[in-house]
Amino acid sequence: MNLAKEPGRADQQLIEHAREHGLAVTGKQLSGWRRHGLLPANVHGGGLGRGLGSTSQPVPDSFALVLALARLSGRGKRPTDLALLLFGEGLPVPEATVRAAFRSTVDAVRLPGGAESGQDLDEQLDAVDTYIARGGQAAVMVPARARRVDEQIVGFFESAGVPWPPAELAQWDENPSPEHLTPQGAALFAADALLTGSAPLPRIAALLRGMTPGLGVNPIASLVETTVRDVPDSPVIGPDDSLSTLTGDVRHSLHELAATTSPEDLGAAWRAALDVRTWALDLCARAEEELTAGTPGDATTEWWISRQLPAGISLLEELRTREEKASGTALAALGLLLQREQLAAVDRLQPGCQWELMQTPGFLPPPVRTFLTLPSAAL
Repeated sequence: MNLAKEPGRADQQLIEHAREHGLAVTGKQLSGWRRHGLLPANVHGGGLGRGLGSTSQPVPDSFALVLALARLSGRGKRPTDLALLLFGEGLPVPEATVRAAFRSTVDAVRLPGGAESGQDLDEQLDAVDTYIARGGQAAVMVPARARRVDEQIVGFFESAGVPWPPAELAQWDENPSPEHLTPQGAALFAADALLTGSAPLPRIAALLRGMTPGLGVNPIASLVETTVRDVPDSPVIGPDDSLSTLTGDVRHSLHELAATTSPEDLGAAWRAALDVRTWALDLCARAEEELTAGTPGDATTEWWISRQLPAGISLLEELRTREEKASGTALAALGLLLQREQLAAVDRLQPGCQWELMQTPGFLPPPVRTFLTLPSAAL
């Protein structure tokens, strides 16, 4: 005996609407989407007449949402993924559902090695360090694709008899014996920064040098290493030479941003995160094309400059990510919002910062420059 409940008149309208657009939807799916806050409930639409009782109607937003849900749903797609994808397409998914989905991406961030939130800071970092020392997965400093592009650039200039990197760069690097973070060191550094919300400037410089292993000299890393000398009394640099305007686990700040940021700003950050990925993959592909043809041009120049500046961090991160996921885009969007908030905090604490330098080509990915110059930003 089939006890499955037949869809009501309102749900039949939605099912038929999907069918007219070549999509298959079931009453069970509609119920599941409503249960997860992805689809609004039908509303009472008055009586049927002649004492036949009342009926209900889908709310207008439901028709577009059902089409999108039918298109986006599939194996491995969690309700939180669907909420984020609907939001990213500008569809009217309930705000509470969207915020919960953003928060879930933060909750999913886990430290390697079994570190638990109930442990104190030293215990958590010890767990990560032990995990790495035992051969656990470490950070990928330079993805293979990026390394090949770097090597092609060096090979092109060497074959032309031009020393690379240019000898002129050496005079701008004041550290003759710099530290380079290893993949293991980078993983521990990332865990420390996540848990404390701070990052010692020497370690930031060592990370930059570790991400450009073939450069030999790194003027940008040198600038980071000498920051304390240049601004000895900065209110945003701690006694241990740490750059920080946060205290404690960064995930708490990201959680707060997910809960309080306006939907408009969440949407702007989401689009910027997607645009950063598009920029990185497109730049890499164009640089590869130029180098394969033996005609390095604008893309190769932009690649090389970006690799030495903070934009290179975003460039490498996107090349590490094989497949774009909604959760990754959401976490990147929250990171951009946190970056904007931190810049505003620095601007309040230390007026007169040379923010115009951040508009230098290659300093930041173009979509990030655009995002950080929104009217509500500090820049």
